[in-house]
Amino acid sequence: MSHPSQASRASSGKKDPFPVSILSLTVGAFAIGMTEFVIMGILPNVAEDLHVKISTAGQLITSYALGVAIGAPVMTILTHRLPQKLLLCLLMALFILGNGIAVIAPNYNVLMGARLLTALCHGTFFGVGAVIASNLVKSHKRAGAVSIMMAGLTIANIIGVPIGTFIGQHLGWRASFAVIMVMGIVALIGIMIFIPRIRQDEHASLINQFRALAQPKLLVILLASAIGNSSLFAVFTYIASLLEKVTGFQEHSVTWILVLFGIGVTLGNIAGGKLADWKLMPAVLGIFATVCIVLTIFTFTVHHPAAAVITIFFWGAASFAVMPGIQVKIMNMAQEAPALASTSNHSAGNLGNAFGAFFGGWVIDNMGLTSLPWVGAVLVGIALLIGFSVYAMERKEAHAPSGHHTESQGASL
Repeated sequence: MSHPSQASRASSGKKDPFPVSILSLTVGAFAIGMTEFVIMGILPNVAEDLHVKISTAGQLITSYALGVAIGAPVMTILTHRLPQKLLLCLLMALFILGNGIAVIAPNYNVLMGARLLTALCHGTFFGVGAVIASNLVKSHKRAGAVSIMMAGLTIANIIGVPIGTFIGQHLGWRASFAVIMVMGIVALIGIMIFIPRIRQDEHASLINQFRALAQPKLLVILLASAIGNSSLFAVFTYIASLLEKVTGFQEHSVTWILVLFGIGVTLGNIAGGKLADWKLMPAVLGIFATVCIVLTIFTFTVHHPAAAVITIFFWGAASFAVMPGIQVKIMNMAQEAPALASTSNHSAGNLGNAFGAFFGGWVIDNMGLTSLPWVGAVLVGIALLIGFSVYAMERKEAHAPSGHHTESQGASL
């Protein structure tokens, strides 16, 4: 926790550290987003060069997601006594090393190891980065600051992944990882120069951190986050098949539709941060409800090209608008362990991603491709109900007779 330093920054009235400092985190998020997603575009090149089946090469994606889910809390626990700026620098150095190994990987096993190494950096970077970003601004701008950092991940899908795929297809897949390594170096330099040394309070013991994380309401919010992500990936994993086989688009058109989706994702992420700074839980619940409605509409518009494209744009915007608010909510609920709670959110999200992709495949096999949108709506509807139950409980506790309890709960609403 770094609230004293946050207070001193707020009292100074200076806003200069906000854009440059947080943008250095955005560059790091951009690099990590590229290394996570670019493999999807160059997978056939990797499989051919390393002489493995495409299904075997696909495990490079699965292993990365599992590496994030498992590695994020483990890395946070192992490094919880390190100063946050030093930790970010070490994570980016490890990220650069992992991508460097990928560039020279002589075989599939070494490349798999490199992917796992970079995956270890992913969740902890976003978890600690979110804590730092929120402490670089005034308290009423915390979600907005987190959304600026997270924008790097969304912009990577619009710009970084297509460019990385183009480079990999024309210069070889190793060149894609070389570009990512250079981006990591740029991010490391930016963090070293622009991120200030934030004075931290005494570290809570690991037992107290786990106790803070083990709050039933916080675990329920993590569950809502995971189910919300599973809704997204249950549909998005198979979006190309939906657009080609159901809507009737040609393959080359799908690429541009996904770029439009990415633009919606980025705009929604920024807007969601501003909404969460205005009213945290009402914004989260309202956005969940919006995603539910949009996916329900997509069940019908998927058969009509123009309407489908419009729906996909708003779906992308709403799906990612919820993320900054959930991130800040979880950090608020575990103030003794904000970094551990924040990284646990990324673990929950990646588990949701894996489940959503798997469940979406089951839906296709048993219910048909056109069932995906309404099934996604049902999943996010469940996340909405879970989130609303926590909000209702907090509202009830906030109006309880105990004055000190009211004060502590009010901060997290």
